[in-house]
Amino acid sequence: WQHFGLEQHPNPTALVAVGGYGRGELHPYSDIDLLILLDSSPDEALQQAISSYLTFLWDIGLEIGHSVRTSAECLLEAASDLTVISNLMESRLVYGSQPLHKRLMESIGPQHMWPSEQFFLAKREEQKARHTKYNDTEYNLEPNVKGSPGGLRDIQTILWIARRRFGMRTLASLQAPGFLSEDEYQLLDRSRTFLWRVRYALHMIAGRHEDRLLFDYQHKLAELLGFSGDDAKQSIERFMQQYFRTAMTVSELADFTNQILEENILRPASGRPALLNERFRVRDGYLEHTHDAIFQEHPPALMEAFVLLAHNPYIKGVRSETIRLIRENRHLIDDDFRNNSENTSLFMALFRSAVGVYTNLRRMNRYGILGRYLPEFGMVIGQMQHDLYHIYTVDAHTLNLIRHLRALRHADFAEKFA
Repeated sequence: WQHFGLEQHPNPTALVAVGGYGRGELHPYSDIDLLILLDSSPDEALQQAISSYLTFLWDIGLEIGHSVRTSAECLLEAASDLTVISNLMESRLVYGSQPLHKRLMESIGPQHMWPSEQFFLAKREEQKARHTKYNDTEYNLEPNVKGSPGGLRDIQTILWIARRRFGMRTLASLQAPGFLSEDEYQLLDRSRTFLWRVRYALHMIAGRHEDRLLFDYQHKLAELLGFSGDDAKQSIERFMQQYFRTAMTVSELADFTNQILEENILRPASGRPALLNERFRVRDGYLEHTHDAIFQEHPPALMEAFVLLAHNPYIKGVRSETIRLIRENRHLIDDDFRNNSENTSLFMALFRSAVGVYTNLRRMNRYGILGRYLPEFGMVIGQMQHDLYHIYTVDAHTLNLIRHLRALRHADFAEKFA
């Protein structure tokens, strides 16, 4: 920057790190995303200096992703583009005019554009679209470590929303009253670290930017990450089961944290809840427990919650504190619980529901209930078969089978697949 005289030009300039470079999360072949920020439109001399500077970076082998914009252009782009505002929010000054960068950061604040409510809704839709792209499952056998459900992007989305509303800049900052407990944070942090290691190793093996866990890379990855077995296929399947279980953990904690953020940003608890029974009620369209001891006093309530969700399809989901309570009490599911006829009846009642069977089985799986209630199912969570015929893990195949069997009730679907 100094060599090409960019700090000496009368037009104030700043070299700004954005994207993964801004977050300080580069992997071996990640693009180095740069914003060259200008106070006003560049003259010919400045244009030439910037061009020579970028050419030099390419010539020394850096993978550069760059944009050259004035502050006014940044504001115009940020106001209309969710990706641009997200990148600018986590940007950091590398070199150059600090006042110029500071003014930009102040101008993109939520009081000027993208208020936190609008930002949350847009990020939620962006995440839904991304999940749909990957078949809305963590369990594709060649997942994308960054973009698939349960991947690194889900964690980044939490942080973008938390930063926009509450100024939280790191994962550790989510350890706050009303957000993550220390245990929840530690679990999410360990999961992110594992995904980082997998992505780092992917880049090493591929020799380029690569986020897809392709079959061709899985054996070498398993070796690098210390997964051993009697044969290559066994070590691959052990590694991938760890990956899928980690992705499930990220999805579970991301759902929980996004629920907390939604409750804080969009709909702080209001109005009187509608009582369903002595254990559960509905507040603002979401299922909520009536008191903190319901699962200790009546363990079958762990099954009952999902039956109520299926029988009352107007309920949108589960409130965050109830999700936390379910997670904290799922250890109550033991042999006595499984042999309890009330729990058997509740489980069968779920299958007899007119709607919501597949949706609530997925919820049970995500909240760690289904694999505990059916130990045989728990053993195949994240279990893959390393061949090109099977495109999902065993548990995902099983749940998809139930979904398609349920769909056969509808004439159009039944006629198509008869």
